Amino acid sequence: MALEFTDDNFETLVLKSDKPVLVDFWATWCGPCRAIAPVIDELHDELEGKAVIGKVNIDENSDTPVTYGVRNIPTLLVFKNGQVVETLVGNQPKSTLVELLESHI
Repeated sequence: MALEFTDDNFETLVLKSDKPVLVDFWATWCGPCRAIAPVIDELHDELEGKAVIGKVNIDENSDTPVTYGVRNIPTLLVFKNGQVVETLVGNQPKSTLVELLESHI
């Protein structure tokens, strides 16, 4: 199960991570977000120890999406050394996400 990032723990878990971090900005009412959720959970299990995988519920955490200009969901951001290095918007195939993350591991 992917980690749950919040406005309160985002700096510690994402920005200060020594590994690449994939952040999925989502909401419960978003169909494409629900569709990609199992892929995000699989990536968390498969890349454990190599990358950090988690989600931000935009309805429960409003500061972080605003900070990173998230306007559509799902938005997937890859952070490395506290900086956004990749941005994807919309449902993505697992293979795309694996390739993207592996390029930063």
